[in-house]
Amino acid sequence: MTQRRVTVLTVLLVVAGLLYSAWVAEFFLDTGLDPTHSFLSELDASDQPYRDFFSTADLITGLLLIAASAIGMWALARTRFTSTGWIAVGIFGAATIADSQLPIECVAENDPTCPVEPSGLFPQLHHIHALTSTIAVFAVFTAIVAFTVAAFRYRTLPLLRTAGLAVLIVTSLATAWLMIADNLPGTYSLGLAQRIQVSGMSLYLAVLGFAVLRPGVPLTR
Repeated sequence: MTQRRVTVLTVLLVVAGLLYSAWVAEFFLDTGLDPTHSFLSELDASDQPYRDFFSTADLITGLLLIAASAIGMWALARTRFTSTGWIAVGIFGAATIADSQLPIECVAENDPTCPVEPSGLFPQLHHIHALTSTIAVFAVFTAIVAFTVAAFRYRTLPLLRTAGLAVLIVTSLATAWLMIADNLPGTYSLGLAQRIQVSGMSLYLAVLGFAVLRPGVPLTR
């Protein structure tokens, strides 16, 4: 029965990772946004034509992650770091649901009536959506770091010590790119940096899903 729960956990994490990368559909849809410079939050802004598609993907992703968090805590042996990781996965899911339900109102690039802050920054940087997005990013990084530490400290989840570590490094570099460039004059392809960052988050969810499925992962009795 426990192994069946682990299989369900893997499916939830992998599907969540796929849905969280639904933004790639922008390359096949006429969104009117430049992926190099636009933020992903603009794809599901209230005035965007494909908002329902992108927001629904985020909503389902969040629900799957909350379920994965509960099953992970229930089906796998718990340590301080893995428990932190699963709780963070649940918070990531809740913040992603909030993201989908609290979109920015408009996109300044496409709507001349969309309010822009005096600094010239896009309005999503001053919107409650920015708060939910920040919580989501902080939570997923907490989960990634916690699971990585657990994998090395307890010599479990070997896939996280190889593929997971590589994804963590790339995602961290993209995040540093975002944080540094956002405080400098110019654009510095922030949209590209964010897409690499989110791709890393999506990939890590899938890696985590396959990692817990491998034989030898401690299970609860």
